[in-house]
Amino acid sequence: MIQYTLNCEAGHRFDAWFRNAEAFDEQSARGILTCPVCNSQKIEKALMAPAVATKKETVSLSTGHPEHAKFIAAMREIKHQMTANADYVGDKFAEEARKIHYEEAEARGIYGEATGDEVAGLAEEGITFMPLPNLPDEQN
Repeated sequence: MIQYTLNCEAGHRFDAWFRNAEAFDEQSARGILTCPVCNSQKIEKALMAPAVATKKETVSLSTGHPEHAKFIAAMREIKHQMTANADYVGDKFAEEARKIHYEEAEARGIYGEATGDEVAGLAEEGITFMPLPNLPDEQN
């Protein structure tokens, strides 16, 4: 796993985890990276200083920040709460999101999968959605 600090075209700064460097490039090319603040899809890697171990302290490259475990636990709980109170719609996510948005279906929380094109289409239509966090242990 690799963590990047990212910037959107509006200047919002946020962190994201990727399986490897190629995963960022692939997701960026597919247009599925979005700013969590403004939903912009124009995302770039921010300049980052590498974590360097000193004699006084050792920085674990595998866990990053000292609060890493707490952060992952909090994200896991958020994801659990979001999915526990929502309907899984699988690859019909974009279709169901549109039905809810246009009041053709009951308003409710849903989650599932969508392609990059579907995500772009939802954003263009002004349909609000948010990707669920991918947690490190889900990629192994």
